[in-house]
Amino acid sequence: MPSLVRNIPAAPSAIALMHFSNRLTFETDCSDVYSSHEAGEIDFVLIDVRGPLAYERGHVPGAINIPTRLLTLESLASYPVGTLFVVYCAGPHCNGANKAAVKLAALGYPVKEMIGGVTGWLDEGFELSVAQPANTPINCAC
Repeated sequence: MPSLVRNIPAAPSAIALMHFSNRLTFETDCSDVYSSHEAGEIDFVLIDVRGPLAYERGHVPGAINIPTRLLTLESLASYPVGTLFVVYCAGPHCNGANKAAVKLAALGYPVKEMIGGVTGWLDEGFELSVAQPANTPINCAC
């Protein structure tokens, strides 16, 4: 009797190659985003699609905050149509990045999901940036 892994046969290599290659056109990972930033190779816009409070508490360095509901042609007017957006949310338990990717694609923008989101970022050992609320001193010990 085969193991549970082999209970359903693996796809033929040609189909597996197509499947996994296609996945890479839709996603990137935390390590690739981090490495691109470290190398100064930032040819994409990183969007944290969570709410402003979650963003302020900690976000991926270099990310801007545009909650999914605010992704509109008007809010993105300063970005040329060919701009690549990379979206993320809280983590694998959240589908906010998927919803944002659908919206961006419907607006005609290329988009990838940063798989893992904030959870994946922290799992990789990377640090989050913390936004300073307006009029709050950086050295505040409140």
